[in-house]
Amino acid sequence: MARPDLTVRGAGIFGLSIAWEAARRGARVRVIETARIGAGSSGGVVGALAPHVPGQWNEKKAFQLESLLMAQAWWGAVDAESGLSAGYARTGRLQPLADDRAVAAARARGVEAGSLWQGRAVWQVIPATGGWQPDSPTGWLVHDTLTARLNPRPALASLAAAIRARGGDIGPGDQDIVGPVIWATGTAGLEALSVDLGRPVGGGVKGQAALLAHDAPALPQLFIDGLHIVPHSDGTVAIGSTSERLWSDPAGTDDQLEALIRCARAACPALAGAAVLDRWAGLRPRSASRAPMLGPWPGKEAQFIANGGFKIGFGVAPKVAEVMADLVLDGVDRVPVAFRVEASL
Repeated sequence: MARPDLTVRGAGIFGLSIAWEAARRGARVRVIETARIGAGSSGGVVGALAPHVPGQWNEKKAFQLESLLMAQAWWGAVDAESGLSAGYARTGRLQPLADDRAVAAARARGVEAGSLWQGRAVWQVIPATGGWQPDSPTGWLVHDTLTARLNPRPALASLAAAIRARGGDIGPGDQDIVGPVIWATGTAGLEALSVDLGRPVGGGVKGQAALLAHDAPALPQLFIDGLHIVPHSDGTVAIGSTSERLWSDPAGTDDQLEALIRCARAACPALAGAAVLDRWAGLRPRSASRAPMLGPWPGKEAQFIANGGFKIGFGVAPKVAEVMADLVLDGVDRVPVAFRVEASL
């Protein structure tokens, strides 16, 4: 291809999303990936696009809300270009409530969601009636209609095909790069940035997840004591995930995942006999500020960072792509203060 207007390093969710956003604005895009598409945490199986609880509003929650609200149209455009499916659907989420205090707090949050979520989604307390719904000690559940899902690996495949359809290039590359570069290289990128800046700005947190055979494509996600149960459109249900700061093998699954699967089957009896189709483990990049890290690489001209999507990477990807394309292609800086690289120093 001709000299690119933008080079993106890393073919995970942030890198591919930014590349797609730039390509559909007419930029010549090159994505450099030294391993394979989705080689890091983006190649997992869960795909829960879930909001933070309404209330105690801040930049991170507002940014995430904007991204979740634009996701349906954004992923629709990706799939229309690629001819593939990312498996996106806004199917909502159910959460059991443990006691009367939790019920009262959930109802108060529902009032806050009425204004914060712009009337485009609801957070409500509903009675538990059985079936797919999880057991609840109080007989009440939170139901939100903002939560969505997509299937991570097909989503990356759809993004890659859409980029190529717009003339973009994805593959290995050398160091001879002219023009702006966005580094979206996950845990390895956080480590390199820490070395360059002489202080830790983040690192990897291991996660383990599983994929079970159960056909429930239209049912809502379940969120039970930190456990995500996510029905996909292809006859599978994803279970995830652990958060581990200590490990011996970053890509190995172990008894912690087996315990997670047992918990999911106990919480959702419909999964009791479901076969395990896949087990996954990997390192998810978490910045020191716990927010995504976006913006210029300090001290390096025309070098930018897009990293730290710990747990919410797929959910915030459309908005990350938008603000990074604005910044690098148009010179318009809409990166939230809390997301700037300096926030993790």
